Amino acid sequence: MWKLFAKLNQNLVLAIPAMMLVGFAFGVTADPTSLKHLILPFTFLMVYPMMVTLKIRQVLEGGDGKAQLLTQAINFAVIPFVAFGLGKLFFADRPAMALGLLLAALVPTSGMTISWTGFAKGNLAAAVKMTVVGLILGSLATPFYVQALMGATVQVELLAIFRQIALIVFLPLAAGYATQRLLIRRYGQDDFQKRLAPRFPGLSTLGVLGIVFIAIALKAEAIAARPDQLLLIFVPLLLLYSFNYLLSTLVGRRFLSRGDAIALVYGTVMRNLSIALAVAINAFGAAGSDAALVIALAYIVQVQSAAWYVRFTPRVFGSPQTTPQSA
Repeated sequence: MWKLFAKLNQNLVLAIPAMMLVGFAFGVTADPTSLKHLILPFTFLMVYPMMVTLKIRQVLEGGDGKAQLLTQAINFAVIPFVAFGLGKLFFADRPAMALGLLLAALVPTSGMTISWTGFAKGNLAAAVKMTVVGLILGSLATPFYVQALMGATVQVELLAIFRQIALIVFLPLAAGYATQRLLIRRYGQDDFQKRLAPRFPGLSTLGVLGIVFIAIALKAEAIAARPDQLLLIFVPLLLLYSFNYLLSTLVGRRFLSRGDAIALVYGTVMRNLSIALAVAINAFGAAGSDAALVIALAYIVQVQSAAWYVRFTPRVFGSPQTTPQSA
């Protein structure tokens, strides 16, 4: 079973479109309304396991301050405003979809930040810190960004969003950290790291697939009526991710060592779409289903582009053998 979960996690680029098709088929052949009751359980299943493996204590370690500062500057001073601009341009008459694009840009970093940084031979310690800091800052900042940028076109209840953030992020974060310490005390750090920790991302993937299924099933009739809207959603997503890769690559090459530069790229381009999806579908009512559709499609762009970028990393930053990596 654990091998199956791991396989799903390694093949998200295939698993997510497959689950979208299954959700679409269910939504057009049955009444998906009852699925709304499963949103909260799947949300917890999606977020809690990733919190169990988060190395919160590593945030206190120094040595890569410039990389951390540049990463969060891109994450919070640039990308949300680019997403907002693209949303205004492409979804002028569909503010809920513009909201989805903004939410996809507001919560940076996920477990995939660490994974892809490792695949590209970047600075893993820096990537871990970016993941924790980006998660906390993004969770705290998201309600204010949404209120300031989308409050005029989408009904935004600030307190309701904060409640959802607390339920979706900080409760699983506290429970996950407590679970991590308990498992380490019982089995030891080495056994936890090598045997137990690799199992949790697969559980999180089950939650992601469940939420994607629900999101698409709830929108199935609208998609069937206008299938061309999927293509219209992909265009701004591709532009957003292309801009993010280009900016992060240029900044990394100009200001950072190879290892830190790679961590910066994946610390800015990899968005925490799981949390964005959970916030959209739990906190925004009817508008949330349109927003969730945009975020679900962002998974495809994000995973596929990350895999391609790994292939080009040696050409962009040089090989790890010839270029020193920061510690």
